[in-house]
Amino acid sequence: MNKANIIKKIVILALVLIVPGFLYYLLTSQGKNHYVPLAYFGPRTVAKTFHKVHGKVIPDTIHHSIIDFDLIDQNGQKVSLGTFKDKIVIANFFYTHCPTVCGLVNDNINKLLPDYTKNKNICFVSITVDPKNDSVSALKKYEKQFGAHPNRLFLTGDTATIYNLARKGFLVNALQTGKNEFDYSDQLILIDPNKHIRGYYKGASTAEVSTLNDEIKVLITEVLLNKDVSLY
Repeated sequence: MNKANIIKKIVILALVLIVPGFLYYLLTSQGKNHYVPLAYFGPRTVAKTFHKVHGKVIPDTIHHSIIDFDLIDQNGQKVSLGTFKDKIVIANFFYTHCPTVCGLVNDNINKLLPDYTKNKNICFVSITVDPKNDSVSALKKYEKQFGAHPNRLFLTGDTATIYNLARKGFLVNALQTGKNEFDYSDQLILIDPNKHIRGYYKGASTAEVSTLNDEIKVLITEVLLNKDVSLY
């Protein structure tokens, strides 16, 4: 092996060893994150447990979490909170015969999907607020309008479960106000692997959906740094 090849291999090895450490240092230099962490949404309480930061005792915080549920997807499969163990979830509410907004929201979701096709731990979940009309077969038909995607689920179930999940879990409105009329949030809701709410974004707004896309990546970085779960 000539001298040039030896030097080349040494340089490559050095880059492999040094660059990841340098990037990690930039993010966590002296124990402080140099990216802006996402906020937590919803009520919170102070726990009786503590942790230390640079020797200082800090009370732990218990953040609001999504409540468990039992629903059914467009393929007739049962879905619960456990289905999304160790996953980042982007959730929204809709109904299949919604005249305008739902179509805009779903189009915007479809624009995000290609970025996460190879990442099975990023899930997009749309929950109907009209389960009486949105059966499994109706959801399957609706899915075909936007193209089936492995990271995309459409969910239905009973009205009581869905409305309770919206209000007490995702902290948004969901109720029927008249025949084929519904009051519900059109926001996309970002949920971390621990099932905490980390962001709300207007699903019909291209600008806010672009922000969501950026903040999904921030959340992935946060999860990797905390080593809670493996997203890749």
